[in-house]
Amino acid sequence: MSGYLLLYYFGVNSVGSYALVFLIGALVGLIMAILFAKLYLQSSVEVSNWSTLGESWIDNKSLLLQSLPFAITLGVLPYVVRIEKFIVAGTMGVESAALFHVAQIAWLAGLVVPQAMRAALLPILGSFRHEKYRFNGVINKSLDLCFGLLPVGLFGGALLITFILPSAFPQQYTDGSIGASAVQLFMILLLGWCFTLIATPSYTALQAGKNPWKFTIFIGCVVMFATIIGFVLIGYFADSKNYGLYAAAIASTTSSAFLLFSSLHLARLWNLVYPRRIEFMASIILAAISCYGFATNSILALSGTALFMFTPRAWQVMKTNVY
Repeated sequence: MSGYLLLYYFGVNSVGSYALVFLIGALVGLIMAILFAKLYLQSSVEVSNWSTLGESWIDNKSLLLQSLPFAITLGVLPYVVRIEKFIVAGTMGVESAALFHVAQIAWLAGLVVPQAMRAALLPILGSFRHEKYRFNGVINKSLDLCFGLLPVGLFGGALLITFILPSAFPQQYTDGSIGASAVQLFMILLLGWCFTLIATPSYTALQAGKNPWKFTIFIGCVVMFATIIGFVLIGYFADSKNYGLYAAAIASTTSSAFLLFSSLHLARLWNLVYPRRIEFMASIILAAISCYGFATNSILALSGTALFMFTPRAWQVMKTNVY
C-alpha cells in the first residue's frame, strides 16, 4: 500500500511501475513469512514416522508427486476468471478491458462465498474420500447450503451493485457511453456466479478425491473451453464495443456453466443430481430469468424470489454439522 501511495504522490502513471510495486510487495511478504516461520516455529527434535499419515508421506519424493497436481493447478487457476479480460484487451482495446474489469471486480468479490465453502469442505471431504456414504452425505448437505444461499447472493449482489457501482466509478463506466454499462455486464456475470456457487461441492469433491490429477485436468479443460468460447464470441463481435463486451460477459457465464457440468461429470455425482434434478433445473432457469430481468430492468427479475423456498433447508444445515 505504501508503494502505491508513493507512486500516487509523485504522479507516476506508468502501469509497469504499479506492477513492479505489486511484485516487490509479494516478494517482501514471502521473505517475511519465511523469516517469521524460522524464528517462531520450532523444529521437532524427535524423529517422526510420517508414513503413519498415509502413503503420500512415506518420503519426500512421494509427497512431492502427490502435491504436484495442486501446484500446477495453482499456476493455471488465475486464468479461469481472467481469460475473457485478456481477450477483450487484445481484440477491443484497453478501454473496453477496463470497463469489463469494473464489472468483473464486483463479480470477483462475490466469489469469496464459493471459495470459503470450498475451504471448509475440503478437509471434511478429504477425510471421507474412502467412505462413499458419508462422502455423498456431505455433498448433499453442501448442496442444500448452496441452493439456500443462491437467492441471497442473487438479489443481494444485484441490489448492491445497482446502487454502489455508479457512485464508486466515473459515470462513463455505467452510462454506456464507452460501450456497455458495467452494471448490466455484472448482471450477466451474476448468472456465472450462480453456476460457480452450485458447482462448489462437485469441484471440491474432485480436489479431495482419490486422484488429484482429475482436478488438474478439470481446471485445464475449463481454461481451454473459456479460451475457445472467448475467442469465438468476443472475436465475432469485436467490431462493436457494445456487443463485444456483452459477448465477453456471456462467454464468462458460459464457462461457469461448463465448470458446473464438467465437475459433476468428472466427480461422478450424477447419481446425486438425478434425485434433485428439480432443484437444479429450477435454480438454473429461475436464476437465468432473474439475471435477464436485472440486465433489462424488467419485472422478470422477481422470478428468482421463488428460490427463497430453498433457504430454510440451508438454515437447518448451518445450524448442524455438515458431516
